[in-house]
Amino acid sequence: MKLLWFIPTHGDSRYLGSAQGARAADYNYFRQVAIAADSLGYEGVLIPTGRSCEDPWVVASSLIGETRRLKFLVALRPGLVAPSQSARMAATFDRLSGGRLLVNLVTGGDAEELAGDGQFLSHAERYEQSVEFMKIWREVIARSHEPQNAVDFDGRHLQVKGAKLLYPPIAKPYPPLFFGGSSEAAHELAAEQFDTYLTWGEPPAAVAEKVADIRRRAAKHGRTLSFGIRLHVIVRETEDEAWRAAGALLSHLDDATIAAAQQRFGQMDSVGQRRMAELNKGKFNRANIREGLEISPNLWAGVGLVRGGAGTALVGNPEQVAARIKEYAALGLDHFILSGYPHLEEAHRVAELVFPLLPLQRETGAAAATHVLSGPFGEIVANSFVPPPAVAPVRVSAS
Repeated sequence: MKLLWFIPTHGDSRYLGSAQGARAADYNYFRQVAIAADSLGYEGVLIPTGRSCEDPWVVASSLIGETRRLKFLVALRPGLVAPSQSARMAATFDRLSGGRLLVNLVTGGDAEELAGDGQFLSHAERYEQSVEFMKIWREVIARSHEPQNAVDFDGRHLQVKGAKLLYPPIAKPYPPLFFGGSSEAAHELAAEQFDTYLTWGEPPAAVAEKVADIRRRAAKHGRTLSFGIRLHVIVRETEDEAWRAAGALLSHLDDATIAAAQQRFGQMDSVGQRRMAELNKGKFNRANIREGLEISPNLWAGVGLVRGGAGTALVGNPEQVAARIKEYAALGLDHFILSGYPHLEEAHRVAELVFPLLPLQRETGAAAATHVLSGPFGEIVANSFVPPPAVAPVRVSAS
């Protein structure tokens, strides 16, 4: 079981939907959260992407030197960066971090945001583009470990000729690939090309259906995947305290803000976002925050009233939260990407209260120190030619 945390590059607060209780989302704060996650023993951190966030690759790169063993789950956005350039970015990050890169493909589900980034493809076309992107990306990186490594590809959306990567990543054949999506096209893409499928926090029965479907699809390709889930957590020493904290999180939220957020979510073509919105219906009882929003034992959809993406939280005492995590693990999930408000304090609460109750898989020692870089040594000649390997001098003994 691997637990990851979250760097809130889109902002953080004690209260959702309000400037009250908010804190500056600056480098010093991201650094604090990353160091906390690293020190507390989280496997890694997810860094989100989108126009509401700081750029994930810049943020992740800035935190390499501030951490020691923490892995970074960083987003790729097909269509915004060429696949060969993205492959070089990934390889560089993996090398400079000592093999600590995890890659998360995000196709995007907000047409307005995508148009602002120059993307005008339909939902189906974006997945076609994503298939082509990943075929190029994977092949360019995989071939970086081979002498003859040029890649040609002529697709409907993407084309490359002679694409190559001279400096291979530490991970072989490429850094681990994560992907989430709830549409049929997303399930097929995950089954064909990715290592770990991620779902947002739906009730266990719904998650089990997803896992079974993707396993069936992957088997047709002769592949197996691991699985993970993205959840918020509100854990306190007692159940009553936890639910009071959940109520406090929404205490400054007004109906107009909820309505505006739900209307915006309804305009997106993301199947996963639509499933999140259906869990909360856009309404809640201020006198009883569990009514209508506790959609499964200890699984609360209140966060999704105004937050896009992951909209559910595990709420309860340590034993309850651990029990729910183990329930998902029994379905075949082993990656748990968690977050909570505020992210610095909740990272400590989860580690202190929940970690001791879970069978966690964590690396020990300085893993980066064991990695040996491969690839060319010396300056590349004319942007193409790799210097020949150095030959050890012949030593002749006097006779």
